[in-house]
Amino acid sequence: LSNLEGGRIGIGAQAVGIARAALEAAIDYARQRVAFGVPISEHQAVAFRLADMATELEAARQLVLYAARLKDNGQPSLQQASMAKLKASEMAEQICSDAIQTFGGYGYMEDYPVARLARDARGTKIYEGANDIQRLVISRALLAS
Repeated sequence: LSNLEGGRIGIGAQAVGIARAALEAAIDYARQRVAFGVPISEHQAVAFRLADMATELEAARQLVLYAARLKDNGQPSLQQASMAKLKASEMAEQICSDAIQTFGGYGYMEDYPVARLARDARGTKIYEGANDIQRLVISRALLAS
């Protein structure tokens, strides 16, 4: 199972990277885009969205790091690896969606990175075992103990 653990941790790390890129793009855009005479980053709704994105990103990142630390130390980590992949991949898709929302109509255009990042995030929910498989692994571990 160690190959599955490593792969799932790797997918979680990839999802964190995708989400971080989407967040950084959204922050940059929010600082530059002006609406009603001020950068949209000064609008509370946008600022709160960015804060929520950063919080979810950090939570997923810490879960991925924890699963990796367990694996590196030779401890059982299948459940945590599945949790990390599940949380990080779903978080990445949500952060990409929020980044698109921050960009408005430009978020769908290929000229901006968030459209590609959203497609990449979707892939992390599928490979190395779809997320429902991760839920199955997690629930079996919970119910076995």
